[in-house]
Amino acid sequence: MANNSPGYAITLRVELSPESSSTASLAQAVIDTGAALTALDVVESSHERMVVDVTCDTSDPDHADRVTAAIAGIAGANVRKVSDRTFLLHLGGKLEVKPKVPLRTRDDLSRAYTPGVARICMAIHDEPSDARRLTIKRNTVAVVTDGSAVLGLGNIGPAAALPVMEGKAALFKQFADVDAWPVCLDTQDVDEIVRTVQILAPVYGGINLEDISAPRCFEIEARLRELLDIPVFHDDQHGTAIVVLAALTNALKIVKKKPEDLKIVMSGAGAAGTAVAQLLYEAGMKNITAYDADGAIYQTRPNSEDTSEWMMANTNKAGVTGKLGEGLAGADVFIGVSAPNILTEADVASMAPDSIVFAMANPDPEIDPVLAAKHAKIVATGRSDYPNQINNVLAFPGIFRGLLDAASSKITTETLLAAAHAIAGCVSPAQLNASYIVPSVFDPNVAKSVAKAVEDVARRG
Repeated sequence: MANNSPGYAITLRVELSPESSSTASLAQAVIDTGAALTALDVVESSHERMVVDVTCDTSDPDHADRVTAAIAGIAGANVRKVSDRTFLLHLGGKLEVKPKVPLRTRDDLSRAYTPGVARICMAIHDEPSDARRLTIKRNTVAVVTDGSAVLGLGNIGPAAALPVMEGKAALFKQFADVDAWPVCLDTQDVDEIVRTVQILAPVYGGINLEDISAPRCFEIEARLRELLDIPVFHDDQHGTAIVVLAALTNALKIVKKKPEDLKIVMSGAGAAGTAVAQLLYEAGMKNITAYDADGAIYQTRPNSEDTSEWMMANTNKAGVTGKLGEGLAGADVFIGVSAPNILTEADVASMAPDSIVFAMANPDPEIDPVLAAKHAKIVATGRSDYPNQINNVLAFPGIFRGLLDAASSKITTETLLAAAHAIAGCVSPAQLNASYIVPSVFDPNVAKSVAKAVEDVARRG
């Protein structure tokens, strides 16, 4: 599934002769490789030569190399430089710190720093809860990772995880005006992670755990929630679960099926899969059978030490065994948070009428969405280049906005359900159709709606 993407955009600076046919040959070379031409800009021009910047979206680095070779093969063309636009965007990182108060005069310094700041310190010493009111704690979240399960890249470590955590922090700011900061830990020891976050916690109003592998992530989250007086949220688990429930809530309105009647098959029983199953269960969807690389999960399955105890005890009540493809027969819903290309067209065709397929492995789903759509009524993925993107950014900015505004100390199942219903409600009945079951990530009402719903729950609790 080689789709062109801005994530693989390149700009080539090309020197060539100034004939009118020259720019046409550049455009044709790009088109012939299957890339998407997005811009063609003349940056230098004279009677003897011209220099043109050619910008296009490709599908992967090899495709970018083919575009470069095609342009270099044009008679008289010289490729001066090839720039990867994604790498350019990340140069120097994506975050910066700016003061919120002016520091232009001696008076400014006297209030913001010494001697005036000492009064603030003592006020917090006398009343520790004032830290939320008088410091950045009021609006700051730590994005914590150990780099053990980054995107679909696996255990790549804390330094390589940093670009993702920067991006997460940027999304917090963009969508909910929450100041978030990456905390990438050079340890994968559970005790060390818990202790490190515990001693860093006074700075923050919330902890967002990110890209920590299962099953360690379950223990880390549980222990931190017990230790800290600020909310702890593992986005890979609960953010995914919230958006899945929101999307499925709206999908059921289209296919006219009831939550309690659904036969749900899941692929993936790690952090995301477990949290999705738990939240759907709480929402009344009890008939769930989950599969991992070893097949169906059932209560007495041997060699399942790394499988969630909750999954073993609460899913697959019928004790189904075997492989994923077999289990899909007659299923109403497939939810994938696992690996690419593990389903066939025949698997989807065997599902119940008006079936729903959420194939969310990223960047390559469990099945090509185009193939799935031949048989399923509704198809969703984790990708931005197909309809119905199941994207955690619909959830976590608004959740933390609401938690911070309520000065909340915890996250409950009621919080997660409220967030899901708020997201689902951002798609009006007039908008709802098989290709639009979740709102756009750029819909400004989403974070506001989620924040209000979460804040209401937090204040009631």
